[in-house]
Amino acid sequence: MVVSVALVGHPAGAWSNHALGTWPALAAMPELRAVAPVKVERLETFLAAEASAVAELLRAEEQWARQNVPSYPPRPESLAFGAERAPPDDLLKRFVAAVRIHPQSRLALFVQLPPGQGAAGRATLRESDVTLLKSTESTKFNTFVAVREGDLVPVVDVIATATDEPDYGLDIGLWEDNGTAHGRVYGFGKQPFGNPRIEFGSQAPLHIGFFHESAIAYAAAPFLRRTLPEYRIHLWGSLAALALRTGHPYWGWRFAGWAMHYLQDLTQPYHARVLPGVGLAAMLWINTIDLAGIHRPKADAIALVTNRHLALENYQLRWLRDAYLRNDPHDAALEALGDSSRDAPMTYASDAPRRLVARAASDAADATDAALVAYLAVKYTSDPDYVFGVTETGLDLYGEVAKSGPAARQSMADAVAPLLASFGANSRAYVRAILAGAR
Repeated sequence: MVVSVALVGHPAGAWSNHALGTWPALAAMPELRAVAPVKVERLETFLAAEASAVAELLRAEEQWARQNVPSYPPRPESLAFGAERAPPDDLLKRFVAAVRIHPQSRLALFVQLPPGQGAAGRATLRESDVTLLKSTESTKFNTFVAVREGDLVPVVDVIATATDEPDYGLDIGLWEDNGTAHGRVYGFGKQPFGNPRIEFGSQAPLHIGFFHESAIAYAAAPFLRRTLPEYRIHLWGSLAALALRTGHPYWGWRFAGWAMHYLQDLTQPYHARVLPGVGLAAMLWINTIDLAGIHRPKADAIALVTNRHLALENYQLRWLRDAYLRNDPHDAALEALGDSSRDAPMTYASDAPRRLVARAASDAADATDAALVAYLAVKYTSDPDYVFGVTETGLDLYGEVAKSGPAARQSMADAVAPLLASFGANSRAYVRAILAGAR
């Protein structure tokens, strides 16, 4: 296989804290500014009210996925969501099984606050109240505020909060070789890539879209085709439209935010290409000598792509946090995310994640990789013995680049801002599609 081992260490995260990008992306939408705050509702309440419609939708979604998602692992019939009357708690358990997310997903009622915004006396939640995962680089900075059924919450806050939620454990342990009870019954099969021993590594195949590799790479490593973000995007988007049509706007927009997470993941070049910066000939050569017993080149490739991926996330997260804390609406990152000047021609269709979004990220992958190598310290991008986030902790690459002077900061902005612009534009296109589908 050309790249099988190279994917073992591939990080499963794409952008750190999706909410930080979603707020400025959606602030540019007059369609959302006109929407009144929505009433918070428990998921059990929505399911009890719309059980028959949800059952019918999930049957249709299963057929759609089997027909439209290559390598889709069919859901076992035993997990189908029935419409018969049942206690709300039982309905929730059956829904969780039918959509195949982690059975202990928190599904709490909460909103995340932007950096610098205080809780204003509202009850805050611990990370463990909203995520299954241990403290991460993204969530350790967050402030989570509890909301209650019946509270009114701005739509943009519902969506933005929800766009970060699929990284809180919804998709971990789903594969039959992950050593979990749900993984053994969900029918996804064995994990095709990613490291199941890493806490969040098992979510990788649902958050990554390797749709534009070479035919030779697919022939040598057919498991690369087993990527499933399209399944999640369509599933959550369909549930969002149903909830909005049937008078449950809170869950309509929360499901929409879940769907947007996977779409936003595909705007990150390291989620759209296996080894940015490494040509096919080099990949073949690395694999050939690895089979001959010379393993260091492949190990080095793993280390470098992992470090660069994590370096991009670190830079993006720290840049956005800094912009929020400075309350600078003219910061280049926030302006890129909110730039709607080219939105008009954009439309969204079910094949857009593969055909448009991942394609653009794949095309940008080599240039992004080269920029990181050129403008970040050598140890972060070009030292295979350096382990990003382990060799050193508490890294702030945005702060480090800023200390190097305006030219260095501008060079990194020129490399990263177009990626954020894609994040914002595709987020708005998706929201407009949800609005149209709810009519």
